Amino acid sequence: MPNQIACIAGLCGAGKSVVSQYFIQAGFQYVHIGKITLDILKERELAINETNERRIREELRQKHGMAAYALLNLDKIEKLSLDHHVVADGLYSFSEYQVFKKHFTSRCCVVAVYAPPELRYQRLMMRPDRPLSPEESQERDFSEIQHLEKGGPIAMADITLLNTQDFEYIEKQCKEAIDAIQRRK
Repeated sequence: MPNQIACIAGLCGAGKSVVSQYFIQAGFQYVHIGKITLDILKERELAINETNERRIREELRQKHGMAAYALLNLDKIEKLSLDHHVVADGLYSFSEYQVFKKHFTSRCCVVAVYAPPELRYQRLMMRPDRPLSPEESQERDFSEIQHLEKGGPIAMADITLLNTQDFEYIEKQCKEAIDAIQRRK
C-alpha cells in the first residue's frame, strides 16, 4: 500500500498545527509548507511579523504563481513519502490543492480544520508566537480568502475536522481521520 500524504488546510487559528501533531504522533513525517517564508525572513534578517510574512508570501506567488508553496515543497514531500506517510501542514491556495492532487493523485488526502472566526481570533490573541489582534486576524482572513484562494482547499477537503471544543474532541476526530487515511489504497 503506497504511503499517504495528508495535506492540512484551514484558516489561521483553526488548529492546523494541533491536528498535525496528532499525525506526527501516529508516525507521519512532518512538512510545514509555509516554512519557506520563515526561512527567507531569517535569511534576509527581517523581523518575523505579519507584514513581512505577507510580503514574502506574495513575492513567492508572484514569482512562481499561486501554486508556489506546493511546487517548492513537492520534492521534499515526495522524498519523505518514499518511506513514510506524510502530513503537510498549511495547504493554502486552490492552485496548491490542484498541484498536490495532480502530483500525488489518490495518495493525497486534504484534511480541513474548521473553527468559527470568533474562536480562532481568541486563540490567535493568546498564541505565544506571532500573536494577532482580532482586527489583524480578520484582515488576514479576508486577504487569504480574497487573494490567496484559501477557501478552495477547505471547501474541497476530503475530510473536515471541527475544532470547536476541547482537545479530546479534536483528538477523537484526528484518530478517525488518521485511521481512514492509513487504510487508503
